[in-house]
Amino acid sequence: MQGLKAVDCSGQRLFSVPPELPLDTGNLSLAHNRIASIPPGYLSCYGQLRALDLRNNSLAALPAGLFLGARRLAHLDLSYNNFSLVPADMFLEASGLLRLDLSHNPGLRRVHPDAFRGLAQLRELDLSFGALPALSLEALEGLPGLVALRLGGNPWVCGCAMEPFLKWLRGRIQRCAAESQLAECRAPPEVAGAPLLSLTDESFQACHLTLTLDDYLFIAFVGFVVSIASVATNFLLGITANCCHRWSKASEDEDV
Repeated sequence: MQGLKAVDCSGQRLFSVPPELPLDTGNLSLAHNRIASIPPGYLSCYGQLRALDLRNNSLAALPAGLFLGARRLAHLDLSYNNFSLVPADMFLEASGLLRLDLSHNPGLRRVHPDAFRGLAQLRELDLSFGALPALSLEALEGLPGLVALRLGGNPWVCGCAMEPFLKWLRGRIQRCAAESQLAECRAPPEVAGAPLLSLTDESFQACHLTLTLDDYLFIAFVGFVVSIASVATNFLLGITANCCHRWSKASEDEDV
């Protein structure tokens, strides 16, 4: 970043981003403020920007096209904010990103399968300490350069839908950082507290149970028996009701 300016506006109690910055800003810190939104196109004039620190603000979303003019951006810190969703193509124009930090967003419950599309150079991704119950495999398949993935501190639901992701994660453990080993299952109850990477193919055997021909025949037989029993029950109830009606009518005739 030789020759580029470092602009530090951290901890200034800002409610909005500074309106003007030096055009040769290479490192911009807006951390520890109260910024809730960023104007569309804010970074369009800062083509030399390499690092942007927005941690510990009040951001819940980023405007579309924010990174159109910041294709050299390599480090982006969005930790300690109020994101609940990482939508599709959120970082599409930031194709040079190497490190992305989305940790400590306590309301982050969903990452769109196309959230990280275009980030082929991304090496470090931090999704720790959010509220993610699951993560689709599609969200990570387009990140061939990923070597560090942090997932701990989320309430992972290790059901059948998580099997493809966990299988991918086990296959990448030699390349991804060990922080992923800190991630634990919150549910279902039988695996609560178990590390994600402790789950094996045997853990998901129940997800692949298939019915044999004998099973289908037994189910059909049981259904047939239940149907016959239902018809017979209705028939007996009809006869009983009819007899009661005749007995009641006969009693009335005798009284007359």
